[in-house]
Amino acid sequence: MNEKFEIILLGEVWEFLDRLEEKVKDKILYNIEKAKYVNDPKLFKKLDNEIWEFRAKYRRLHYRLLSFWDKTDSSHIVVVSTHGIIKKTDKVPKSEIERARQIMKKYFEQKKINK
Repeated sequence: MNEKFEIILLGEVWEFLDRLEEKVKDKILYNIEKAKYVNDPKLFKKLDNEIWEFRAKYRRLHYRLLSFWDKTDSSHIVVVSTHGIIKKTDKVPKSEIERARQIMKKYFEQKKINK
């Protein structure tokens, strides 16, 4: 089976994961890895036109890593994960989606400068 995309976890994601217990962290990383190969909205779901989420549930808590696509190089598609949240319901707060959108904007601005 071929990978559909590469995944980049930004610094805030690693900080988020480091604060979690090992079993939760392992499940999230396993789900992310699996999402590269299978199309399953239980693992990776579109929230709006630009923002997606990697999903994991552990002990009744919903763990989400908000993300966006970088398709600037059609031969190398990347999903960039911006930050993580924990919630008790399935709904992602609009403020978190906006935060991911702002991080995405900075990412593409920085990428443009570094070209």
